[in-house]
Amino acid sequence: MIDKSTVKNLVEDFLASYDPQLFVVDIKVSGRNHISVFLDGDKGVPISNCVAVSRHIESSFDRDVEDFELEVSSVGINNPLTMSRQFKKNIGRNIVFMGHDDKKIVGLLINADDKGFTIEKELPKKKKKDVTPAEDPVQFFSYDNAKDVKVQVSFKSA
Repeated sequence: MIDKSTVKNLVEDFLASYDPQLFVVDIKVSGRNHISVFLDGDKGVPISNCVAVSRHIESSFDRDVEDFELEVSSVGINNPLTMSRQFKKNIGRNIVFMGHDDKKIVGLLINADDKGFTIEKELPKKKKKDVTPAEDPVQFFSYDNAKDVKVQVSFKSA
């Protein structure tokens, strides 16, 4: 069986010299040697980069020794953010955050570092008679507190 860490090392070494703006988000290897590699990039992932990574992996294994199925793709827009590098590249975009308490927060991602990220939350409109102090809309979350964080996709017509 092909080892996940072997594939990860192959891809990371290749990307370091091929295009350092690309990075591995996830690699899965099933018991039947179905290899799935998910990439992201600071400026996106063109299909040509997926092809180059796929060819590099193909050339690194001998199919006569071990057969495998290979899929290399970019992470989809509906996939959660899982790495600090993904958060950093999405600063300035709206995100939907779900904490381990299952509380959903929608807001603007305004900062990210190696410890966590900061959201400027969308606050509900205050009613005229409401005199309670407003909640601070800016809040920091550590990556450990994030159950699911996705970029909020919006389609605006011109």
